[in-house]
Amino acid sequence: MQATVSAPLSPYPVRVEGHLERPSRGLWLIKWLLVIPHYFVLAFLWLGFLFSALVAFVAVLFTGRYRRSLFDFNVGVMRWSWRVGFYAFGANGTDRYPPFTLDDVIDYPARLEVDYPEHQRTGLSLLGWWLAGIPQYLIAGVFIGGGGAIGWTVADHSWSGATWFGLIGLLVFVGVIVLLFRGEYPRSIFDFVLGLNRWVLRVIAYAAVMTPEYPPFRVDGGEHDPAGRMTVGAAAAGSDRSAASEADHVTPRPSGLSGPGRVLALAVAGITALLGIAAVAAGGAGIVLDQTQRDSSGYLMTSATPYSTSTYALVSASYRGGTSNNWFVARDMLGTVRVRVSSARPVFVGIASESALGSYLANVARAEGNTLTNRSTRLRSYPGGAPSAPPAAQRFWAASASGAGEHTLTWTPQNGSWRIVVMNADGSAGVAAGVSVGALVPDLLTVAITVLGAGILLLSMCAAAIYIAIGRGR
Repeated sequence: MQATVSAPLSPYPVRVEGHLERPSRGLWLIKWLLVIPHYFVLAFLWLGFLFSALVAFVAVLFTGRYRRSLFDFNVGVMRWSWRVGFYAFGANGTDRYPPFTLDDVIDYPARLEVDYPEHQRTGLSLLGWWLAGIPQYLIAGVFIGGGGAIGWTVADHSWSGATWFGLIGLLVFVGVIVLLFRGEYPRSIFDFVLGLNRWVLRVIAYAAVMTPEYPPFRVDGGEHDPAGRMTVGAAAAGSDRSAASEADHVTPRPSGLSGPGRVLALAVAGITALLGIAAVAAGGAGIVLDQTQRDSSGYLMTSATPYSTSTYALVSASYRGGTSNNWFVARDMLGTVRVRVSSARPVFVGIASESALGSYLANVARAEGNTLTNRSTRLRSYPGGAPSAPPAAQRFWAASASGAGEHTLTWTPQNGSWRIVVMNADGSAGVAAGVSVGALVPDLLTVAITVLGAGILLLSMCAAAIYIAIGRGR
């Protein structure tokens, strides 16, 4: 019989290593606290990573070249993150505290390198190649899990967060539980976790256009990468230092800031990027609202929200005129306020001062909400009886309207504390109506353009800070 020889695994240009160093039984219980400083810095570094990757994507799209300074910065962020993950809950492979640096640390048990791509795709082929990674992005998401994913909940038309626990975190948790009781980290779990981390880091590099090679659909487990061993340890460190001393004779590459100065500059760049992205998003949203969401009269209105309560009144939270509170903002920005109500039976809608309305509804069963844009399930009910008189008989209303079908209340905001109330016109229980609230907001477009411009300026400052921090390339 002729023996079948399996083909060797093809190396991938992202090399990831991690060497198990017999972590202690219980230190993992407080590692979440010990790595908080790293998480704080990495939060800003990853903002810089995203911005750098976006700039690099545009550059590669048109020129086919990945600027070396951006590439080195992105590799440094991945390297730093891998060391922190290896120390903490990405592997728990060591108790040696990770260093605060973007540089490679040859004597640390977790290392990462990415080969610089000399040639890249351009134009439409680059876009199609990047989109082809969607299955890989989904798989990597399952491995690492996530937190704070934002989704639109159709049931109540509100933003809500969603989180999930990744496969890597689950396996590490099983491993540290075994470690806690048996004093030994299961080698099989560790090798598998290393393979999953290696897969994720390859996908991150691919998504950031750092390599043109498609990540393989395989788990390369174990401490060493199939692309070849990276020397780790004291003996290897000496070898690497010899190689480094020889490399000193090569023409040096101009560098930017180094050490704490570079980390500080990158942290400032991350904060600036965060503010810039928020400003661009807010300014863009304001322009879209101003240009697409106004009705025929120029009002920005919320969608009609249906309400149904068994109580005698539907009441909004308090609005303090002249300040930003709940469903209104500064009166000078709002202009005129409009409340539109539609109902099958005659209802009354009015705006009154909080003190006067409080006296009228003190002992009345009512339902209150933070705004009149939430569903009935978000209302808080207060017990009581029927009102002493129908609402239209009261004289404290600043503005009011009543009737069946659709009717509108218009009001100019004033100083003081004010509330909106919706009741049946005869004061009976069982209020059912659709309510929408809006305002003219005459200066929205000007404010949105100003905020958008400020965001672009901040992102430009972020790019300059990153350029200074990571140097001027070769």
